[in-house]
Amino acid sequence: MKRAVVLLSGGLDSTTTLAICRADGFEPYAISFRYGQRHGCELVAAREIAKSLGAKEHRIARIDLRVFAGSALTAELEVPKTRSATEMASGIPVTYVPARNTIFLSYALAWAEVLGATDIFIGANAVDYSGYPDCRPEFICAFEQLANLATRAGIEGARFAIHAPLLLLSKAAIIQRGLSLGVDYRLTHSCYDPTSDGLACGACDACQLRLNGFREAGLIDPIAYAT
Repeated sequence: MKRAVVLLSGGLDSTTTLAICRADGFEPYAISFRYGQRHGCELVAAREIAKSLGAKEHRIARIDLRVFAGSALTAELEVPKTRSATEMASGIPVTYVPARNTIFLSYALAWAEVLGATDIFIGANAVDYSGYPDCRPEFICAFEQLANLATRAGIEGARFAIHAPLLLLSKAAIIQRGLSLGVDYRLTHSCYDPTSDGLACGACDACQLRLNGFREAGLIDPIAYAT
């Protein structure tokens, strides 16, 4: 089996991406990040998901993006709640973490070189992407070009491929694809602002997009919500 590095946040999208990676015949090596986020719920989820979906190895890289602040996910800024679909679709929200996917993919690229892998999977989505510029198709293409210019493996003839299998899927379609691959969404965590006991808030952008995806798929979200 060809090796592949998979970015695994513990959320719905990255979990589905890990399942797709395996289904496509790759041996997945999952990488998650403790980057100074306000809670650790997603990392607890990522550990369980990596085991459940048979990742060959799961590593958690420790970096601290709090030194830059600038995001409600890494600083004491209020997480937006109960925003309308129109509001979520306009502008870049305060939950955007500056250059996060660029940083994460760079770590994945470094590990891929060490593993002798040329495939990297990311759960970026440009349909329900909440205004994040580093979830657009243009970004994925640009990073793939960078990967092949900035590495010894690329210079010596290896061709890196950045796989974003969810890029143009709706949240409902992502959920249906994951279920067809045996994903247990009870293990996942998507909320930006969970309660102290780990319950999803039900009102942040991530919760609303997730809940709407299950509704559109004609399903009930299996995780617990505070509201």
